[in-house]
Amino acid sequence: MSFRDRVTLRDAMRGIVEAPLLPLVPKCFDYVGDVAVISIPEELEAYRDSIVSKILSMRGNTRAVLNKVSKLEGEHRVARFELLSGDSAETLHRENGYTYRMDIRKVFFNPRLYWERARVASKVLPGESVLIPFAGVGPFVLPSAGKGAAVCAIEINPDACACLKENVRLNRLEGQVTVIQGDAEYILSHPDSLTNEGFEVPENGFDRAIVPTPYDMDHFLGEVSGNVRKEGKIHFYTFKTDSQILGLIEEYGNMGFEVEFYRRCGNVAPGVSRWVFDLLKK
Repeated sequence: MSFRDRVTLRDAMRGIVEAPLLPLVPKCFDYVGDVAVISIPEELEAYRDSIVSKILSMRGNTRAVLNKVSKLEGEHRVARFELLSGDSAETLHRENGYTYRMDIRKVFFNPRLYWERARVASKVLPGESVLIPFAGVGPFVLPSAGKGAAVCAIEINPDACACLKENVRLNRLEGQVTVIQGDAEYILSHPDSLTNEGFEVPENGFDRAIVPTPYDMDHFLGEVSGNVRKEGKIHFYTFKTDSQILGLIEEYGNMGFEVEFYRRCGNVAPGVSRWVFDLLKK
């Protein structure tokens, strides 16, 4: 989870980093398993070793420290990292009762969404068929399968897909999950393609879809909707400013959805937040 002790990293670096640069020290950073992940601005290059030492002293079992040096890039949605301390970025992360094995440098994983993932999993019913594109290493997949759903998970990144298969095995959910490596947008628009071996839409459509959509892919809602049954549920994630939300609710209504619930799930840029919409297909 995010580092939120009484003393922030910035407070801890007071007296080490000169005062004019202190506001540039991040207040918090993330833990994924026993790996700390931080973004250190270039202006603090001279203090990197001191920042790493301070991070290592804050939690005794921290095995490695990564510096995130880019935003998500490419179709695999992976950022670039520098390994500042430790031998590797491989780790076991535990969240909401499930275990995830991953190499943080090769996959996308946001530990700050743990509460949101638990919220969505609480909605899943035993026996449901659940579609999860952009599945990553499985943070929505495993809790849904653990509730007794039959999950179809699609992921384009081969490294994330390999981790997902391993995580399904680690958590003994093999009978509940079908993992498909490929482009979710292509697969859902060509469900009968011979290249999509293993993908099968239930006769009346999926009961539920959980869609952690990448940035600027709002159009994907249409592809997902076509594979969800009438009265089925869609948990759709998008990136919007506050001023866009009322218009988006109206747009979803015009598309044939009832907005049952929505909430902000964290800021991603100045003025822009990740939002989730729980939609009922009418």
